Amino acid sequence: MRGVPPVSSAVPVAPDIGPDWLRPLLDNVHEVRAAYRRRVPPELLASISQAAETTGSGRDAAVLVLFSGPDTAAPDSVVPGLPDEADLLVTVRAATLRHHAGQAAFPGGVSDPGDDGPVATALREAWEETGIDVTRLRPLATLERMFIPPTGFFVVPVLAYSPDPGPVAVVDEAETAIVARVPLRAFINPENRLTVYRTTNTRRFAGPAFLLNQMLVWGFTGQVISALLDVAGWSVPWDTTNVVELEEALALVGGGQTHGDLR
Repeated sequence: MRGVPPVSSAVPVAPDIGPDWLRPLLDNVHEVRAAYRRRVPPELLASISQAAETTGSGRDAAVLVLFSGPDTAAPDSVVPGLPDEADLLVTVRAATLRHHAGQAAFPGGVSDPGDDGPVATALREAWEETGIDVTRLRPLATLERMFIPPTGFFVVPVLAYSPDPGPVAVVDEAETAIVARVPLRAFINPENRLTVYRTTNTRRFAGPAFLLNQMLVWGFTGQVISALLDVAGWSVPWDTTNVVELEEALALVGGGQTHGDLR
């Protein structure tokens, strides 16, 4: 932790202060969990539920799902109703970390005793990881608490918006390798979408992923983004038969992909 966290007390969420282009998502935020579960294979859901019951209360954590961009979209925007400049804040965890090393993730982490709720946790952790000025952010909504094996954390995703969040960067290289504001159109672009799978013991687990020029977004983060796109109505048809083994997909990172648009 560096310095004094800018947020520790309870921070209210206010869905009404989001821009019009986020309205379809905010009005239907209660549907995100069901959309998330549709993207997770039944056998993986079963194992997660079993692990959650075994873990019990677990440890509370929160992540910041920060959307940025103008309040309104231009008439000729690539995705109708969505500003071309709209983006999502994503990090890549350091390769030396104990859990989820090298994975793309939303900024976030475990709740501190001084945090008054998941919004305070998400804002504090985002500040610690990316240096973002949290006073520029507008917390909009919280999603339902989700269990993340193998860490044993119960995570609350916090949706927030800023028309201009200011600069972000890696604060501690021991924790974070990359901090990026990724254009939303990069996640929507069907050419960047795929399914990745990995085999654990005798089981094979598969889930949605996004192959970008600096990162492969998969696992919990990929599933949440996929669900958000579905609920917001931003998803476009993509090749769901493009199924790639996880290590092979990771080897493709940096292979010339770009944050392409839909034109």
